[in-house]
Amino acid sequence: MILPYPLIRPFLFALEPERVHRLTLRALRMGLAGGPGALASPRLRQTLFGIEFSNPLGLAAGFDKNAEAADAALRLGFGFVECGTVTPKPQDGNARPRIFRLKADRAVINRLGFNNEGHRAAQARLTARAGRGGVVGINIGANKDAVDRAADYVAGYRALAASASYVTANISSPNTPGLRGLQNPDELNDLLARLVAARAESGVHRPIWLKIAPDLDAEAIAAIVEACVAHGIEGLAVSNTTLARPETLGSAAKGESGGLSGAPLFLPSTRALAAAFLAAKGRLKLIGIGGVASADDAYAKIAAGASLVQLYSAMIYGGPDLPARIVRGLDVRLEREGLSVAALTGRDAAAWAG
Repeated sequence: MILPYPLIRPFLFALEPERVHRLTLRALRMGLAGGPGALASPRLRQTLFGIEFSNPLGLAAGFDKNAEAADAALRLGFGFVECGTVTPKPQDGNARPRIFRLKADRAVINRLGFNNEGHRAAQARLTARAGRGGVVGINIGANKDAVDRAADYVAGYRALAASASYVTANISSPNTPGLRGLQNPDELNDLLARLVAARAESGVHRPIWLKIAPDLDAEAIAAIVEACVAHGIEGLAVSNTTLARPETLGSAAKGESGGLSGAPLFLPSTRALAAAFLAAKGRLKLIGIGGVASADDAYAKIAAGASLVQLYSAMIYGGPDLPARIVRGLDVRLEREGLSVAALTGRDAAAWAG
């Protein structure tokens, strides 16, 4: 970094959020926001799904939608990076403005609507980085005008799996009308059956994760867990943004439509995570997402049931050195308590679910 992020942030916050996002991606690609590279220790390192993760902290989908800066993002200290969401055809997404900072709440509301350049562009970029190492996953979705949404996910696996470490099926964005209906039992079973069949037919076996909403009760979460186990899905990502608006929100933009992320999402997403862990009974791995902004937050997600943790919105407020700070802080705490990530996973799930 050229200047400490707290000095730059007021100038960035004076700009429109999407412009800042584009500038950030450009800065990463140019090496202007470098970092220590993937951080590791015996306490942090895990092998999951046959993949070695140097540490459990990942960059969530949404930041690098088009796989433009995966390697640069890995250098910030993340153990893995997830690109996307990518749809088969390019699409512009919803009308602007569509991203709103809730500064008083350290939160964001977005209604982007899967704006991306499509499979072909992402495939070319992921293929170009082959051999560079690092864990880079791809998050796939359906076009807004898709008649057969499950077919779009199948197309995503076929187009992108060979160039990615794993594939996440995002069925929980609140910004594509009707998409969350894929979480209903009949639609979900159809989608998972077709997705797993496509994986078998392709000859390219990559772990598949399913990303769900936080706005589900324990019964619905348990049903999704059983569907994942039945179809051989390896991971459940809990969770996406929320449609809820906590009464504690104090920012002027709190009434905007879209998905809420950031600090207010921490509690509901962690409770949903714990419910999923208890339902899974060790049969699939969980990825904890929502409101992670510190080493203590990451620790809590792991204790609630996550084997891996992701963040995105917190970097808007904490800057590009936040991932390294979180990973180092988590490592210090684990060392002090004589724990590893694997040993901590799920320790407090019952308390969180209760």
